Amino acid sequence: DEATDPSVSEENWECIQQFCEQVNADTEGPWFALRLLAHKIQSPQEGEALHALTVLETCVNNCGDRFHSEMAKFRFLNELIKVLSPKYYGIWSSEKVKSRVTEVIFSWTVWFPQEVKIQDAYQMLKKQGIVKEDPKLPEDKILPPPSPRPQNSIFDTDEEKSKLLARLLRSSHPEDLQAANRLIQSAVKEEQEKSAQVSRRVNTISEVSENVKRMDEFLESYRRGELSPAAQESLQALFQRCERLRPLLFRLASEAVPDEEALAEVLQANDKLSRALGQYRQVVASQ
Repeated sequence: DEATDPSVSEENWECIQQFCEQVNADTEGPWFALRLLAHKIQSPQEGEALHALTVLETCVNNCGDRFHSEMAKFRFLNELIKVLSPKYYGIWSSEKVKSRVTEVIFSWTVWFPQEVKIQDAYQMLKKQGIVKEDPKLPEDKILPPPSPRPQNSIFDTDEEKSKLLARLLRSSHPEDLQAANRLIQSAVKEEQEKSAQVSRRVNTISEVSENVKRMDEFLESYRRGELSPAAQESLQALFQRCERLRPLLFRLASEAVPDEEALAEVLQANDKLSRALGQYRQVVASQ
């Protein structure tokens, strides 16, 4: 009630923070919190509804996977939709509240693409003409990091950045909220780049392993004189593909230097590839 008090124009960040802490401390915290917040967001008092939306977004930022999972259920999404729908509270909800609810749901479609129900709910609003175009999110809008957050994220490994983000999120100054949003987006971009590197490494090592296995089979048949002309062409093409994988492995090795385990995997794949290429030159190219 204090965090959403309509008689107070400024957000009560101390109460909001305490609310988030209580949500995290209670096993059923996310369920109870969303039930209470839905009631407040549907309030006929604009100030109360807007404060409740701020509390909701702060919870999304601070209350983790259990909260995200509960908020992405139709049970809660339907309560938000009622604020927009003319069949329910849309006839008397203020335009400011409806605009903010639309922004909230749209931002979740961006930050939680894996949550199908959120995507479905937003698309339904567009099909029904309740949402005519995607809103432009304001610069000072705090967007939560994706859920679940990758392990060893920048906020886990960089204590200074973690402390800075916590301080910015507690602030009531718009410029601090903008800085928090930029910090989150920068961290997410960095984690996405790391994820892409891991994906490239895993896929390349898998391809090397498969190609080496096929080449060993081809060479065994070649030694026995059992390889048809068409199969010999396939073997040559396979050799050329393996040659092109070598510089890619070198790049992956340079990216993996800080991670000893990943570097060992790349070097092991390179050894396998070098052996297979050496055998090809010894058995086929020499002839």
